Amino acid sequence: MKVKKTLLTVGLLVLAMGTAQAQKLTAAGATFPYPMYSKWFAEYSAAHPGVEINYASIGSGGGIAQVTKGTVDFGASDMPMTDEMLASSPVKLIHIPTVLGADVPAFNVAGVTDLRFSGDVLADIFLGKITNWNDPRIAKDNPGAKLPDQKIIVVHRSDGSGTTFIWTDYLSKVSKEWASGPGKGTSVAWPVGVGGKGNENVAGLVRQLPGALGYIELIYALQNHISFASVKNAAGNYIKASIEGVTEAAASVKQMPADYRVSITNAPGANAYPISSFTYLLIPVKGTNQANRAVLKDLLSWMLKTGQSQASSLSYAPLPNSLIEKELKTVYSLQ
Repeated sequence: MKVKKTLLTVGLLVLAMGTAQAQKLTAAGATFPYPMYSKWFAEYSAAHPGVEINYASIGSGGGIAQVTKGTVDFGASDMPMTDEMLASSPVKLIHIPTVLGADVPAFNVAGVTDLRFSGDVLADIFLGKITNWNDPRIAKDNPGAKLPDQKIIVVHRSDGSGTTFIWTDYLSKVSKEWASGPGKGTSVAWPVGVGGKGNENVAGLVRQLPGALGYIELIYALQNHISFASVKNAAGNYIKASIEGVTEAAASVKQMPADYRVSITNAPGANAYPISSFTYLLIPVKGTNQANRAVLKDLLSWMLKTGQSQASSLSYAPLPNSLIEKELKTVYSLQ
């Protein structure tokens, strides 16, 4: 009964706003889910005249910085904030998972459209220990492939990035040298390579540079027609990123933490894609503008109930139903 009452209150507030002044929400953060958010926010605004949602795709680091300063209504990050980050934030925040996605190793090698990588090989390429495409270790993963005698150009993010966190979280699990060296984070000290800002620019560099290898979110590879490799998972199988593979990785979480912060890279499961992740919205626990707050709560519930059916069209994996029910209770409890 409480949930129904809350929904009725939110609905009446949104209706009232439609006859009053326009409501504008501002947000900033991750580029990883930007294609999904762009579609969702446009469709929500179209269905709710007078509501405008402005989202700046500036990377998870920027999103965390802006929401903790209180300069946006909500932020977005692929990296769950650490205990220290949450404790030091002037704004008390909660994490709301929205969809699941995948980082893929995108490459530009003439005459080669299909490759396979073991995790340790990927780590050593990004460490600068493997520098040529015809290296014996790459050849071992790819018997029969015509690998050229060509230098590998590593491409990475130059900005604070949740996509980078997912990638380096994975590399830290499959390579002790990576874990004890660059480690994991939204920004790391890259041993080699060239940087691009945002998934969009990394995708562009991979397309432009012969011999390039970079990491981008799956939809950016598909939209830009960039080849991407299969990756050896924890079960020893080479898996190409797909909605099914990401969904199986998510299934490895048997008990979702109360605060939703979890890592699913290198998950167990025969067909789990190993570089998968939830992506999150960072929501202030309390709001100061009642009308904006009503819109935000309605937007979140719309994303969880209606928006999930659109995720697969952009190659994101929808959230499990059990998780959606849990999140809706969290959304309805927001003040």
